[in-house]
Amino acid sequence: MIKYLKASQKLLFRVFLGIATCFFAVSVAVPARSMPPVNLASDFTTTPVSWSIDSAPRLLEVDRAQLAADQQQAQSVLMAQGSTGQSVKIYAAVLTGNEIYPMPAATRATGAIGAALTGDRLIVRGSFRDFSTPLRDYATDSLIPPNPNITSAAHIHRGTATENGPFQYALTVELEPDGLSGKIKGEYMLTAEQIQALGNGGLYVDMHTRGFRGGEVRGVLKP
Repeated sequence: MIKYLKASQKLLFRVFLGIATCFFAVSVAVPARSMPPVNLASDFTTTPVSWSIDSAPRLLEVDRAQLAADQQQAQSVLMAQGSTGQSVKIYAAVLTGNEIYPMPAATRATGAIGAALTGDRLIVRGSFRDFSTPLRDYATDSLIPPNPNITSAAHIHRGTATENGPFQYALTVELEPDGLSGKIKGEYMLTAEQIQALGNGGLYVDMHTRGFRGGEVRGVLKP
């Protein structure tokens, strides 16, 4: 009986040793697969998953030089037409998706508008960039009812920052080859009501695209 127990113990030990040896051999022959390294700085900084409208103000730094150039160009047009420096009033607007009312547009697009006013004559010069989609074409995607005065996707409206006001003028648009950036300009004779609104922050510029038909960027003209 004792010999039988000892023989059984030896057999179990050999079986256990054999199983352990097999596991060891497999682990050596087939090394563990490793995951590729994750570059958090690359994955989430250079190619963000989503765009936050809260980061839009940081983009405005690159627009300051363009804004100054647009203001100077608008003023130069009036000066060339005989206006004196003392009679010219300068205005500016920075266009972002944050200013779209009532729901801000989540977009990288920005714009800079410089305007000069003398008497009732307003000269507007500006630029825009990084639109998400091409501009809205009002010839094929018109308002209901259509407005024949809306000849481009860039407009001047009467209204404050917290309201959507009526259309006043269309701006002329000159697109860059990418179709998502370009220049805007216009020259207008303002009414007395429009001049008063301009002085009180009651005129704004907005631009409409196919992806943001109600407006992708907007900004109030301010002294």
